[in-house]
Amino acid sequence: MRQYFTILILSLILAFSSCRTDFDTVASTGDLKFSKDTVYLDTVFKNIGSSTYQLKVYNRSKNDISIPIVQFKKGLSSKYRMTVDGMTGTNGKIFKDVTLLAKDSLYIFIETTADITDANPTDFLYTDEIQFDSGANLQEVALVTLIQDAVFLYPNQNPDGTKEKIQIDGKDVDGFYLSEDDAVNGNELIFTKQKPYVIYGYAGVPENKTVTFEAGARVHFHANSGLYVGKNASLQINGTISKTDQLENEVIFEGDRLESLYSDIPGQWKSVIFSNGSANHSINHLTLKNAVTGLDFKNPSNTVEIKNTQIYNCVEYGILAENTHIIGENIVINYAGIASLSCVYGGNYSFTHCTFNNNWSNPSHFAVTLSNSLTGKTPEANSLTNATFNNCIIYGSNFNELNLSKNANAAFVYHLNNCLLKFGNTTNPDYQFKTDTEHYNNIILNENPKFYNAAQNKFNIDKTSAAFAKGNPAYIISLDILGITRTSPPDLGAYQSQDFPK
Repeated sequence: MRQYFTILILSLILAFSSCRTDFDTVASTGDLKFSKDTVYLDTVFKNIGSSTYQLKVYNRSKNDISIPIVQFKKGLSSKYRMTVDGMTGTNGKIFKDVTLLAKDSLYIFIETTADITDANPTDFLYTDEIQFDSGANLQEVALVTLIQDAVFLYPNQNPDGTKEKIQIDGKDVDGFYLSEDDAVNGNELIFTKQKPYVIYGYAGVPENKTVTFEAGARVHFHANSGLYVGKNASLQINGTISKTDQLENEVIFEGDRLESLYSDIPGQWKSVIFSNGSANHSINHLTLKNAVTGLDFKNPSNTVEIKNTQIYNCVEYGILAENTHIIGENIVINYAGIASLSCVYGGNYSFTHCTFNNNWSNPSHFAVTLSNSLTGKTPEANSLTNATFNNCIIYGSNFNELNLSKNANAAFVYHLNNCLLKFGNTTNPDYQFKTDTEHYNNIILNENPKFYNAAQNKFNIDKTSAAFAKGNPAYIISLDILGITRTSPPDLGAYQSQDFPK
């Protein structure tokens, strides 16, 4: 009986195998189908690798086919590389006898690393084609990448292979000091709009020097990189009003991945750090996004002016200010893992016509936090001599968007005048917005500002907003963040109300 079953099983296997055609392929006939006829790889900086892009290839026929060759038109010299169904072929460039089963598909993943000299000099596009088969059966899929030239600034490498270091808060970090006489790039202390800049490590501003960012400057920070303004050093950001959505006159700080996938991913770079003893900072028309902490002030020695500035998508804070004197106008901050604005260990602050929002998914975040103490400091408490918010919006996705942390051993002086605020019901005496007239005046509580699209960092309002015409003319800033003249009584926040686009 056992022998009978053995013979039966063998017969079934042979019969099944004789009916299979998977193991026999026919030559492709040029009838492949593709998920797209052109693969556009987003803009990349010269010599920085791109993200990986996908192409799907379909065999719609009833036959298993063999594609004699899949290759780049430029062959082994191509600046593109690919994998075909997980295979790397010859240097990721040439693949022979690729099998594609009937009614099946395969994936091709494509990347590139190219220099500006590889691109077309008139439009800076680098192109190639993926070729499937040849002769009469040849099919091609185009590849297109925009290569952007840039000024690259980075630490030198020491003879022992280690990188140049600078000290931040007593710690050595990969970094370098900006130079006035770079043999290749000229004066590194003046950032112009001629080319974007890409920074690796921390770029330090030397003592007694000023780094200036002219209108239209674009600065891209690599992972774990940032800007450090040391003792007696200064930062001047001189952006101006832009006329188009391209923000042509804005100074922009962001990461160095230009692909659309990375446009709103937090934490791509570290921070702009203003050290204890740095001085004479002025920031106007800056857009900063996707950092760990946007602007990190560590007790600079005199007043900092921040105007017409947007900060988005920071892992920890949009602005973190320790015992700092800030005058802020037309500031917009959104998406911060801890707080959009955090003023700690006292200081002196005045914010007018600002929109502090926080739509971070973490339920413990705040739009604004104020504190007059800091654990580990000696003394632990330090006077908050003033924190004034005039004609501002403090809002977000959390139940409470304002947090006050008072230490009785130091002054804690604050005032909110004509502000729209989101805060749940509480019996805490620090948050009695209607009856505590010493700290709160004309507070609009828990009404919807009806931003155009907070999820996309668009905080424009129209006449249906609860912030419309609720400001005090005594605090008015004549132009909003876009350079539009404010009406009186003014709207709250950084934007003058306008009809939303249809």
